[in-house]
Amino acid sequence: MADHDAALPAQPRTTHLVAAVLAAGSGSRMGTPKATITVGGVRLLDRAINAAGEAGCDRIIAVVRSGTTAPNAELVVNPAPEQGLRSSLALALEQADAPGHPPADAVAVLLVDTPGIGGRAVRAALAAWKPGRVTIARYGQRRGHPIVMAPDLWRAAIALAGPDEGARRFLAAHPELLDEVPAPGDPADLDTPDDLRRWTSS
Repeated sequence: MADHDAALPAQPRTTHLVAAVLAAGSGSRMGTPKATITVGGVRLLDRAINAAGEAGCDRIIAVVRSGTTAPNAELVVNPAPEQGLRSSLALALEQADAPGHPPADAVAVLLVDTPGIGGRAVRAALAAWKPGRVTIARYGQRRGHPIVMAPDLWRAAIALAGPDEGARRFLAAHPELLDEVPAPGDPADLDTPDDLRRWTSS
C-alpha cells in the first residue's frame, strides 16, 4: 500500500482546522507502543501526521508518550497514558485552545494505528464538516476516523466517554448531529502483531 497520498491542492477557506493525532498508548496487545512501529518505511506516528498535513490542516497536534519526537507537529506529552484514550483527547483539546493561536473551528481526531487512512480521507471529512455538526468518514460499510467536530462538542464527548473511549457514547447519544462522508482508504486499526503481519503482507 502507498506510504502516503501525493500532495493535495489547497482549497480557499476561512475556518481554522486543527488535527489531533492520539499516539500515547502503550500498545499492550501489540507488545510495543504503536506510534514507533514502522510500516512501509514510515513510523505510524509520522504517517498520521503526514495525512493531516496533506489534508491542509492549519495545526497538527500529536499527543505522545514521553521521549517521543516527531517533526511537523506540536507534541503534547501525556504524563499518564495508562489513563486511556480519553486523557489524550482532553490534552489535545487543551492544546487546541492554547493562547497564541487562532481559535479552532473544528478538530479532526486521528488515531495513530490506522495507516490506511491518508490525506484524501482527512480532506474529505474536513470538506464535509459544517458548524454544529459532527462529520465521520465512512469506508464502504465501516465508519472510521477522522471524526471532525467543534471543540465544544469534543468537550461534551469527553464528558460522556469512558477512560479508553473517545466519541462513541456522544455519537450514540446524538445521532441527529452526525454526517457521514464517503472516504477512500482502509480504516482497519493495528492492535496485534497478527494485524501488523496482515497489513504488511497485503
